Amino acid sequence: MERIIQLTADGSHTIAIPGMEVMYHSKHGAIQESVHVFIRAGLQYVAPQPVIRILEIGFGTGLNALLTAIEAGNTGRLIEYTSMEAYPLTPVEYGSLNYGSQLLEPALFEAILASNWNEPVAITPFFRLQKLHNTLQAYRLSDTFSAAAIEQQSAGFHCIYYDAFAPSVQPELWTAETFRQMYELLLPGGILVTYCSKSIVRHAMESAGFVATRIQGPYGKREMVRAIKQG
Repeated sequence: MERIIQLTADGSHTIAIPGMEVMYHSKHGAIQESVHVFIRAGLQYVAPQPVIRILEIGFGTGLNALLTAIEAGNTGRLIEYTSMEAYPLTPVEYGSLNYGSQLLEPALFEAILASNWNEPVAITPFFRLQKLHNTLQAYRLSDTFSAAAIEQQSAGFHCIYYDAFAPSVQPELWTAETFRQMYELLLPGGILVTYCSKSIVRHAMESAGFVATRIQGPYGKREMVRAIKQG
């Protein structure tokens, strides 16, 4: 699979896969898109908690993890971040991305990229990361939480960053069945945010039990979706 690093409009990199006609981020700006969709509409929307637990579907370039770690440091809110990726980039590809320099956090980005897969790591006092080399279909709560937490029903996430490839590329990740899995992984009142606002996606979310709302999208995209697990 050929993957090419490209520059986006805000000066930050993205990855393009010509054979699949997809890009990891918006051509209008990778950083601006991720900040809008996942930090402002997702993390900053979550009610204050002693510990905020986030699940990311698609570690990708590591940009969302870096932005979340920066936000955790800026606010002093402890974040436990679980991210899964079925097809990680190579070390050379990761090392070529410019997010660390663009966001003035090269050491933090390097620490995120250098952390071992499938092991929980304290990246900073406010950001704990577990990168899972795994598929969404194979994921279970026990991959992140202890058996005791699951038994006590205290396991689950406050926010899901749903950053899979578009439905035209990975249709199996945008079905009602998949969103039922996401629904069960969230704590009551938890949210899922994604850049995709297609009606078929919103209907799949609603079939799974979510209240799905279209909200303002990032620059270059009219809408995105925030879905809430009520309760």
